[in-house]
Amino acid sequence: MRIGHSRDIHRFGKDRKLVLGGVEIPYELGLVGHSDADALAHAVIEAIIGALGLKDIGTHFPDTDPRYKGISSMLLLDEAYRMMDEKGYEIGNLDSLIMIEKPKMAPYIDRMRSNLAEHLHCDPADVNVKATRGEGLGFVGEGLGVEADCVVLLRKKANHE
Repeated sequence: MRIGHSRDIHRFGKDRKLVLGGVEIPYELGLVGHSDADALAHAVIEAIIGALGLKDIGTHFPDTDPRYKGISSMLLLDEAYRMMDEKGYEIGNLDSLIMIEKPKMAPYIDRMRSNLAEHLHCDPADVNVKATRGEGLGFVGEGLGVEADCVVLLRKKANHE
C-alpha cells in the first residue's frame, strides 16, 4: 500500500467558472489558474502522484505549457489514473476536504464523488468528499479563495507484481 497527501489552493477571480470535483457550481466568482483551477481535482491528482513517488503535479502538467491552458482538470485526473494503473495500483480509499466560505457545497458533493470515482475507475463508496467553512478566519473565511486537501490510500492490484 502507498499513501499520498496533498493540498491545493486557488484564489477567487472574476470572469472564471467555479469548478470543483469536475462539477460546475453557479457562483459570481470562479477560481483563477492556468487550467480550470479545480482545486479539489488538483489535490486528488497530486495525492495520487505523490503516493506513486512521481514528484508533483507541476512536474507532469506545468502551468507554463500551453496544452494545459483552460483544460478540464478531469482530463488531468485521467492521466493520473493512467500513471497509477501503469504502476499496478488502484484506489483503496480517498478522503478529501474542500474549505470554502461560500457557496455551500452540500448540493454538489454527491456529483463530485461520482465524478472522481468514475475517472479513477473505483466504487464511489471508496471516495469521500466533505466541505467546511473558514468561519470568517483566514483567506478561506474572508471569501478570497478555496483550499482542498486529499489523502489517498493506493493498494497493489491483485495479480500485479
